[in-house]
Amino acid sequence: MGSIAKKGLQQYLIQLQQHPLRTKAITAGVLSAISDIVAQKLTGIQKLQLRRLLLKVLFGCAYLGPFGHFLHLILDKIFKGKKDTSTVAKKVVLEQLTSSPWNNLMFMIYYGVVVEVLASCGVDKSSICTTAVPCDFPQLSCNVLVNIVSPLIYFLYMLAFLRYRGIFLNLRARSMALPKAK
Repeated sequence: MGSIAKKGLQQYLIQLQQHPLRTKAITAGVLSAISDIVAQKLTGIQKLQLRRLLLKVLFGCAYLGPFGHFLHLILDKIFKGKKDTSTVAKKVVLEQLTSSPWNNLMFMIYYGVVVEVLASCGVDKSSICTTAVPCDFPQLSCNVLVNIVSPLIYFLYMLAFLRYRGIFLNLRARSMALPKAK
């Protein structure tokens, strides 16, 4: 099993070097699909809403992947290709303060336009609005949580001294430990 995953990762990295834009667009679409499937299952939807899933995959492939690709090219030019930890931290902060809110706004606009187009095509607008908003809340709240927590975890793990990493990982392991059986 490990060798299959390792070969898959190597093939992915080769594709990422040879065709970066296409690979990032497909990856963004796949991650959008996984995100929406998990959100639908967490809300208790028994049968997946394929139209909704495909619209989010389209958004990931057509916007998120290319936007992320070109954003990182621009960040590399701004920071002159430096790879040290302070530069990476600056890139993460800049991206989280600019790109993440922008992407959330673009998603809201995209989804609003899609809902309006569906409403004008003869689908009952009230049924769309009552089902769309509650179904998307777990995904949107999860996105906000990930956008806030992931840079913090990154800073804690990557920028802490090596001796403090052990303390952090021990505390994390202790908090995840199962309680003793009685």
